[in-house]
Amino acid sequence: MASRNQRPEDAACEMAREAEPEGRPGSVLYAVEDVPAPHLCFLFGLQQAIMCIGGSLSIPFIISGLICASDMPEVTSELLSITMFMCGVATLLQIIFGIRLGIVQGGSHTFVAPIVAMMAVDKWACPETGAVGVNGTAIDREEVWQSRMREIQGNLMVASLTQVFLGCTGLIGVLMRFIGPLTIAPTISLIGLSLTGVVIEFNKVHWGVAFLAMALTLMFTLYLGGVRVPFPGWTRIKGCHMIKYPLFQLFPVILSICFSWLFCYILTVTDTFTTNSTLPAYQARTDARLDVLERAPWFYWPYPFQFGIPSVSAAGYVGLLAATLSSIIESIGDYFACARISGAPPPPAHAVNRGIGIEGLSSIVSGLVGAGHGTTSYSGNIGAIGITKVASRAVFLTAGGILIVCGVVGKFGAVLSLIPDPVIGGTLTVLFGMVSAVGISTLKYVDLDSTRNLTILGTSLLLGLMVPQFINDPNNAAAIDTGSEELDQMIRVMLGTAMFVGGFVGCFLDNTVPGTPEERGILSWRQNLAAENSIYNKDSNMYDLPLVTKCFRRAGWCAYIPISPSFDKDVSLICQKCCCCKNSNTDNTGPEKYAYENSVDVEVPVVQQNGTKM
Repeated sequence: MASRNQRPEDAACEMAREAEPEGRPGSVLYAVEDVPAPHLCFLFGLQQAIMCIGGSLSIPFIISGLICASDMPEVTSELLSITMFMCGVATLLQIIFGIRLGIVQGGSHTFVAPIVAMMAVDKWACPETGAVGVNGTAIDREEVWQSRMREIQGNLMVASLTQVFLGCTGLIGVLMRFIGPLTIAPTISLIGLSLTGVVIEFNKVHWGVAFLAMALTLMFTLYLGGVRVPFPGWTRIKGCHMIKYPLFQLFPVILSICFSWLFCYILTVTDTFTTNSTLPAYQARTDARLDVLERAPWFYWPYPFQFGIPSVSAAGYVGLLAATLSSIIESIGDYFACARISGAPPPPAHAVNRGIGIEGLSSIVSGLVGAGHGTTSYSGNIGAIGITKVASRAVFLTAGGILIVCGVVGKFGAVLSLIPDPVIGGTLTVLFGMVSAVGISTLKYVDLDSTRNLTILGTSLLLGLMVPQFINDPNNAAAIDTGSEELDQMIRVMLGTAMFVGGFVGCFLDNTVPGTPEERGILSWRQNLAAENSIYNKDSNMYDLPLVTKCFRRAGWCAYIPISPSFDKDVSLICQKCCCCKNSNTDNTGPEKYAYENSVDVEVPVVQQNGTKM
């Protein structure tokens, strides 16, 4: 029985927890629409914000190196602040107007690979130290990195505009008809595999520290992940008591960075590390960039076009478009996974369309303020819901607010820029390895005994590694010469982006080489996407937009708007009829409409109140 002083929402959560088995997906303490007590809301939100910071921390360090500002810590500090600011803004937009689930938006490593290819073009090669311009004057270092940032900004905005178009028009369903596991596996895997050169640049400063950071990350993740650390806690029901918290499982990156950073500090104060600033190992010292903290402002507010008017090129657009499409695929899977683990109904088409559209809008804003990367949903934060049992929308709104505050406080970004390079490199080694492994895990739906599938996969991966390596080699600059410099750059960026080459080859072969849906993995993948997320027969009113949903439902024409809560059409089925394609599954009322199925019949289990009927 609930206590007399217990809040109604806390009592409801307690009843829900008792009603559902602890191990069942969706057995959360705080559901999506529940609101925890203010102090709990802040603590839960702070935890999610810290996880997002850990995932986004490495991106500004990578971007600063790519734009020829690796030796300018103040630039890295600014990019860190902008990244955290945009993570907060994107999270708030996604929760209020987008998918409306507890999803944290963070910086996407997917955009790093095409930026590497863009900056490998001769036009953007970093000038040597002390180089002079055509008029004999010293090259302006500010203009060097800002011109490269403007190129990234402009192409990111245009590519993200394509994402907004795909989301707002509901064409996601049409796109997904051509994408299966044999397309996703090489695309995602090559993101991590193609960035090994970037990781080496960080690690070579001091391989010992890099291996320490990597070993700590692996230890916290693999060996201590199941250890629960006792912490004092308090609730209205139990009062003061001890709780066991999966500290190592939730914060492996943050903990490894802190311990490695402390180790570098000890070696710095004892002068074990070299004091010669001209040696690479000097960057392993914790005081190598200490002057940045002194120069950084207390408050830093990102604003549009602070680095100048962005520039656009066809080459950059094509490269970042490949990253955008990969981000869309990843985010759709995250939406359904978040709904399942939160105990919510599968997101309807209008919510998915809005979520993709808002991600594109957030990436456009990221381009405006100069973040240098797009935003995407963070799977790690979604996984934390299953551990903490907290899926409250209010908690994730709080996390978004905390991220904005961290971005605005300039000193916070300056402190993070002091992290030694090999510490970042060691953690990146594990993170990029996990990205590659996530792509490979998609193959569980594919028949790996099929020679067809193995040939497609092997060809996609090998070409995805071989072609970019050849194209990005300066010695092969004359390999592409069409007579048009702009066309040369576009082809070079396309072929120099591993994920684009591997994904294109995989998609082309998978859709042209004959194969059954079972063999290709299409059938089991779509069934998994639809069936595993159809656990409960609940209505989906929780995905409606606040305040304006009634207005949308009154207007009949709003049923044709893909982002409207009253949207009840299927763009992919309309496209099918136009293309004279046949599909026996014409019923658009069941859970299978959420699966964006790929021209196969999907049998979805019917979930009843008294059990599951297969």
